[in-house]
Amino acid sequence: MRLLATILAATAAHAAITGTVINRSTGKPQAGATVAFYKVATATGPELVDQAKSDADGKFSISQTPPPGPSLLRTAFDGITYNHMLPPGSPTTGITLDVYNASKSQGEAKASKHMILFEPGGGRMSVSETYLFTNTGKTAWNDPDLGTLKFAVPQGASAPKVQATAPGGMPLGAAVSRNPRTETYFVDFAVKPGDTRFDVTYTVPYSEGSDYAGRVLTKDDNTYLIAPQGVTMKGDNLNDLGTEPRTQAHIFGLTGNTYKIQLTGSVAGSSDDVQAQPDSDAGPKIEQTLPRVNTQAKLIVGLALSILALGFVLLYRKGSAA
Repeated sequence: MRLLATILAATAAHAAITGTVINRSTGKPQAGATVAFYKVATATGPELVDQAKSDADGKFSISQTPPPGPSLLRTAFDGITYNHMLPPGSPTTGITLDVYNASKSQGEAKASKHMILFEPGGGRMSVSETYLFTNTGKTAWNDPDLGTLKFAVPQGASAPKVQATAPGGMPLGAAVSRNPRTETYFVDFAVKPGDTRFDVTYTVPYSEGSDYAGRVLTKDDNTYLIAPQGVTMKGDNLNDLGTEPRTQAHIFGLTGNTYKIQLTGSVAGSSDDVQAQPDSDAGPKIEQTLPRVNTQAKLIVGLALSILALGFVLLYRKGSAA
């Protein structure tokens, strides 16, 4: 009996992390996926400990004991990685890891909402664009050559920074590439089934009351321009949706895919906070630091909910008037 217990203990130690990789596009176990085990170190970032391939039945086994702190399983399949956090004390056997087939075709993925927040002050204006993509299909959209998110920034803008959040994931710095032929930018980040968020930030010169123009490259029907408290906005093709009660930010719906607006006022305290960011001849640098939009995360989420609420109110009023 003691010998059996010793053998079982040794087996558990030898195969400390086990599970199955499931392809949700097919609904079947996935062979040949790479499962990597990382120790999450707060100072240096995730540290690779070991990795294994899933077998013909989709099963994998990693002969490592998880450290006391949090750890991470990263599954690579069809050119896309999927993260699965292992909090301290969570089960390490019988884990199910989901993956999807990938396609360069956009499929069911689309930009369901696009919000642009303008924060002028001190001769510069910080612009934060948030794109919410919804993928209702069973295939991940991934196009390393042309990217998934495509966007444009005005002339004179600083090098844009992008932060991407996969469904159920954490925000990560994403690589930004510039297309010199079209003077646009694209981001190589897979849009998996579920909701994916992109946060784009840059600064532009600001002169109160001057024309400020931009264009939207994503094919969406829900673009909103947002002026924070202390800033007024006017322009053509704007649908006034009212003021968000908590932040007093003013929300405008955009008709079409281009805009030309005039802004007056400034964000309180922004004259010292908004600084010019010099451009580089080599194009935008890839940075892993979190952009300034992180400080506006709660505002953006709150405004998104408020936009929906205001839209319902306006529709209700229109119906009542009829």
